Amino acid sequence: MSAPPEDRTLPTGPVVRTERVSVRVRTRAVTATVALLVAAVVLGALAMTLGDYQLSVGQVIGALTGSGSRAQEYVVLGLRAPRVVLALVLGAALGVGGAVFQSLARNNLASPDLLGFTTGAASGALIAIVLLGGGAAGTTIGAIAGTLVTAVVVQALLGGAVGGYRLVLVGIGVNAVLAAFNNFLILRTDLSTAVAAQSWLVGTLNGRGWTQVVAVAIALAVLVPIAAAGSRRLDLLGMGDDVARGLGVAVERTRITTLLVGVALVGVATAAVGPVAFVALAAPQLARRITGTTGPGVLAAGLLGAVLLLAGDVLGQRLAAPTQFPAGTMTAAVGGLYLVWLLAREWRAGR
Repeated sequence: MSAPPEDRTLPTGPVVRTERVSVRVRTRAVTATVALLVAAVVLGALAMTLGDYQLSVGQVIGALTGSGSRAQEYVVLGLRAPRVVLALVLGAALGVGGAVFQSLARNNLASPDLLGFTTGAASGALIAIVLLGGGAAGTTIGAIAGTLVTAVVVQALLGGAVGGYRLVLVGIGVNAVLAAFNNFLILRTDLSTAVAAQSWLVGTLNGRGWTQVVAVAIALAVLVPIAAAGSRRLDLLGMGDDVARGLGVAVERTRITTLLVGVALVGVATAAVGPVAFVALAAPQLARRITGTTGPGVLAAGLLGAVLLLAGDVLGQRLAAPTQFPAGTMTAAVGGLYLVWLLAREWRAGR
């Protein structure tokens, strides 16, 4: 399933020069990134108008600016805005994390969902819930710790190498073991605890608020610049280790740093709402198609991840209203179809 060799010649486009810096501007990539940003804002505004208490865009703006009624401000600021913003920042974290993993492994299937990192976060959270009786804080700490432990185990099994087929194969094996362990934990606990654990495992934004938004936003503010700064080096790694070293890339350090960034993004996102499937798989690939780039494209992947997760949450709320489906269920349903299409496409291409 290795991604095919890609043409890595410099893209056409205007060149911006100063006395010390020369930057090639990818016109299509910039346009697409701006369009994704606009789409995220428009979808977010639309999401805050929908619900049992219908609001117009003007009323939403009024509530956000403090000129709306008390009821409108409560609905928008207290209920809908935290959910919308959380979906956007979570989707962005998963999109960037997926872009890092796929570029690192040079494989379209190298998603944290399939490599075991998301399941590892769930394992840590379940240990906190089932064995330690932890609350929200304990679940968060457990999820982040589970992701880090999974990363250490995967790295140990790789024997120091990161990337290519080995990362995907080792990750799939670790993911299977952790999934079985999670099922064992749920089966061994009492009914009420099992229900609480299972409700967390579906990946829902219900009951989440500004606390989770702030935590994920801080993680994004710290980690996304690191991922963006390393995206060019990751692109060079796609040419092969020897070529990358010849161009001055510290290969192993770049791999370890970017792996830790991806692990941290996935851990924080999973800790906030539980496992959300397939956003990290689909967002980076769709972003590359839209922008026409060959590298990680972390900013576009993050924006597309935000749009995908928010769209999934809106569909989950309104598709069969008043019945609501968790965001993780909707992304898994759509993402499963995308995975089938991806596998069929790779098979037809002989990869």
